[in-house]
Amino acid sequence: MRSVPSYRAPTPALVLLVDDNCDGTAARCSVLGELGYTVVTACSGQEALKRIEQQNFDLVITDYRMSPMDGVELIQNLRSRNFRNPIILLTGFAENLGLNSENTGADVVLQKCSNEISNLIRHSKRLLSPPKKPAGSYNPRKLRPHPQAAETDS
Repeated sequence: MRSVPSYRAPTPALVLLVDDNCDGTAARCSVLGELGYTVVTACSGQEALKRIEQQNFDLVITDYRMSPMDGVELIQNLRSRNFRNPIILLTGFAENLGLNSENTGADVVLQKCSNEISNLIRHSKRLLSPPKKPAGSYNPRKLRPHPQAAETDS
């Protein structure tokens, strides 16, 4: 019998969702809430900055196209304030404007498209998961000496 992957978040987290579009915010908020995250919303970059002064967010998800401060300006402002937690930038213009993680300061830039929600879920879970140990880091011989090694020590 095949197991069904869990869509629940591996760890609870506090997420700030920044978007000036009420419909987009409601849909994303609902999905992230179903994953088990606590979601706080902000309708502008200025409101987001105020919320970040009040709470420590584990993840920020921001839309690109907002006024008067766009998502990239918000990210630059956060990074200049030493905000080190992950940031996801959502945009319908990533390809047209050449937006990527290197030139925006975001950890992930997601194109708004038909796969947006599944990509948002996947990247949110990845960014919020505790780091995994590198492959091969488990060495049972280091934990328990080999029985023959004890005999040759005498």
